[in-house]
Amino acid sequence: QVQLVESGGGLVQAGGSLRLSCAASGRPFSSYAMGWFRQAPGKEREFVAAISWSGGNTYYADSVKGRFTISRDNAKNTVYLQMNSLKPEDTAVYYCAAAPARAGLLRRLDSYDYWGQGTQVTVSS
Repeated sequence: QVQLVESGGGLVQAGGSLRLSCAASGRPFSSYAMGWFRQAPGKEREFVAAISWSGGNTYYADSVKGRFTISRDNAKNTVYLQMNSLKPEDTAVYYCAAAPARAGLLRRLDSYDYWGQGTQVTVSS
């Protein structure tokens, strides 16, 4: 079992920045690839970014590429999502998730075994 707890969400004006954190506990953190997803009201949950177990590979949705950066600190059992140049359309609940280290297709929701409870990000225009 892996427990995931997100933090860092909040209200920010368009153009601003936020950094989300996701703290993991349970099984060794380096055993998992990590991902961030988001879900806006009335929409399906969508992929935002993912990072391999070592941090050597990262993946981004086209909508956030160049604005968001995913990173991880395996010594702190934490994955981060730095969000810059935020737009109102980035408003959503953001979830972190853990997938087995060898999982492929990290853009897919069903690759992930464990999910956090989510943190709200609201971007005002």
